[in-house]
Amino acid sequence: MSARGRTAPRVGGRLSGSAGVRAVVRGMRLRGPRTVRWRLTLLYSSLFVVAGALLLAFTYLLYAHNSAGQAATTLEGPRLESGVPGPDAAPTVTAVVAAVRADQRHQLLVEACVALAVMALASLALGWLMAGRVLSPLRAMTASARRISADNLHERLAVPGPDDELKAVADTFDAVLARLEGAFEAQKQFVANASHELRTPLTLQQTIVDVTLADPDAPAQVLRAALARVRAAGQEQERLIDALLTLARSQRGLETREFVDLATVVEERLRGVELSVRARLESAPVLGDPQLVERLVVNLTDNAVRHNLPAGEGSWVSVWTGLDARGRPGLRIENSGPVIAADQAAGLFQPFRRLGAERIGKRDGRREGLGLGMSIVAAVVAAHGGRVRARTRPQGGLVVEVSLPPYVPPYAPAEHRSPAHSAPVV
Repeated sequence: MSARGRTAPRVGGRLSGSAGVRAVVRGMRLRGPRTVRWRLTLLYSSLFVVAGALLLAFTYLLYAHNSAGQAATTLEGPRLESGVPGPDAAPTVTAVVAAVRADQRHQLLVEACVALAVMALASLALGWLMAGRVLSPLRAMTASARRISADNLHERLAVPGPDDELKAVADTFDAVLARLEGAFEAQKQFVANASHELRTPLTLQQTIVDVTLADPDAPAQVLRAALARVRAAGQEQERLIDALLTLARSQRGLETREFVDLATVVEERLRGVELSVRARLESAPVLGDPQLVERLVVNLTDNAVRHNLPAGEGSWVSVWTGLDARGRPGLRIENSGPVIAADQAAGLFQPFRRLGAERIGKRDGRREGLGLGMSIVAAVVAAHGGRVRARTRPQGGLVVEVSLPPYVPPYAPAEHRSPAHSAPVV
């Protein structure tokens, strides 16, 4: 069979005469040059060939330079009377040595090229094996990652070994899995809580209807009272659904960004508050969604008013807006109220988290708090790139501090470029 009729693996085997080169060619045929292993093999081989060629060229130049610089001894034949060598003069030793050395340089060049070609083929096999050894942790990580799904997010890659780049990648992936597991658990808990919160008014409505229908002689007054209670339960469902939609919208991110002054929003919200309010409102420009910022202020003020001491027992609310020491716009709301444990303040930002029955007020037979107000606040602040922190007061009550990213002044409207303004509310 001619060389042209042979297949690629057999040609590789014929050239190298080793199983390693046959494995390289077989892998090239099966996987193609698009795999990382094959690209690393080509990179290793190319670097070896370039380094070998430079080394051989440098060695050849040194050999040629030393050959040309050596002194040669000549043997002259008989000369004529004019001093010119005769026609039968013997050839010089220098010419013979130069011809011999030229043949040696040529032979050295040929042998060096053959050796470089053989070693280039060997480097392909070694490069293929070394690339496979380097990439074997990645293959193990890929296989482990493919086995992980939403049902077993608790599993981790847990790659052993020294703290190198591959272990850093594995540890980063494990950290991402931990965050995903926490997000999935929070989502499951949120769905369970939302289902429970939505089912409660539905169960109440069904019970009221069943009890009313069980009495065929129920007077009109009883029927009207039952309808009023059903309507109240429906309104509670509507409030809960609106709160869930607001929470989902704030978690989705900002769709519009406009200039908003927290001082103006808070000042409008505090009008009509029956409690004693101490306000120090300085300009706090924010670039964000006006509706979400308004919802942030409404939830915080309503929470401060609702979860407070009863009227006539010294209840109060303190509000501050302005720029902090780093120039970031902020909002701080402080109120009186029942004593809250310090370790329970962070849990207020979790959906449907309520701190005991004393924080679930009722008015007209229905709950005032849905358990979503503070979680909406946290989602709105996160959507704007800020931070929110809550801390308890030893005397009772809560302090909530909101800090948002600084506003870029060139985009502010002319009427909002004044440094500050105060609007005390009593």
